[in-house]
Amino acid sequence: MTAAIQRRLEIPEPQRAEKTELHPELNRAHVRFIGLGKTYNGQQGPVDALQGIDLAIQRGEVFGIIGRSGAGKSSLIRTINRLEQPSSGRVLIDQVDIGEFDEDRLVALRRRIGMIFQHFNLMSAKTVWQNVELPLKVAGVPKDKREQKVRELLELVGLQGKHKAYPAQLSGGQKQRVGIARALVHDPQILLCDEATSALDPETTQSILGLLREINKRLGLTIVLITHEMAVIRDICDRVVVLEHGRIVEQGPVWEVFGNPQHDVSKTLLAPLQHALPEELQRRLQAQAQSPDAAVVLRLQFTGSASDEPDLAALFAALGGRVRLLQGGVERIQGHALGQLLLSVSASTLNAEQLRQRAGQWAQQVEVLGYVV
Repeated sequence: MTAAIQRRLEIPEPQRAEKTELHPELNRAHVRFIGLGKTYNGQQGPVDALQGIDLAIQRGEVFGIIGRSGAGKSSLIRTINRLEQPSSGRVLIDQVDIGEFDEDRLVALRRRIGMIFQHFNLMSAKTVWQNVELPLKVAGVPKDKREQKVRELLELVGLQGKHKAYPAQLSGGQKQRVGIARALVHDPQILLCDEATSALDPETTQSILGLLREINKRLGLTIVLITHEMAVIRDICDRVVVLEHGRIVEQGPVWEVFGNPQHDVSKTLLAPLQHALPEELQRRLQAQAQSPDAAVVLRLQFTGSASDEPDLAALFAALGGRVRLLQGGVERIQGHALGQLLLSVSASTLNAEQLRQRAGQWAQQVEVLGYVV
């Protein structure tokens, strides 16, 4: 590789941003947003897509961004590679303010930040090999190095036997694997995923998530993804942030946000992951007790480590009376148990509110759904 090409592939060392002593871990963040804002000029006046975003993404983590349509997810992720220019605030990568970069530095930066999209963005007239090789040719990388790199990447994404195929001959999952390989040609430190699995069926989605997690572990990439699929966040992300009207309304470890969401937006987004009430129960459920024999229906949600799972025998004994388990399920995220129990309690000496409080000794959230006879 010539010296000129080598210089183009390297990010020059600009002046580092001033550190803060408020949160020492922020100074170790791979990507950091400080007071970030983005305003667009709409037909009826300015539109604030992002407002006061303060956020740190750590090196090597898989970080999810969720929110309703128009919440600002795409605007936020695209400020990382300056496809979107912030209206205010700063974006730091390794403590370097990328807002100070000139065009040459931006080119070098973008070669160190890979990006994959929902619709793959492959060139239909080029083979798998040629699609992956193209960014290297544009960068002026010598042929022997290009061939070695493309061969390694196709093996990494499991497409070594498809190098002569054209996009029309590939499945959706295979097309996305080509997109991932192409995004990795310059050995990026950060991979941005913009609805990367939204066009895929559930089985293919799981295979792509498995590949992304393998890449994250093997290459140490920081992965930042946006999606409307909450199951994707649950299955792959370490931490998640929830946006609403361009502002952060909640953030934290995935197990914590999913297990005990605090904001109404978070609860709405995560509702599809909750178990629906059985149809037979929905038909019988009443808001008020219709007779002294009516049973109270409780929904309990709990989170904790594997060793903190609730003692159901002790719970049932504490509630008194006849306790029936109507529905239940437990899943584990990041080593933490996230569970839900649906119980009916009859012939107890405790009223509904007392039952709710008693059950709260075992669960983070307890809700009285109503009564059944």
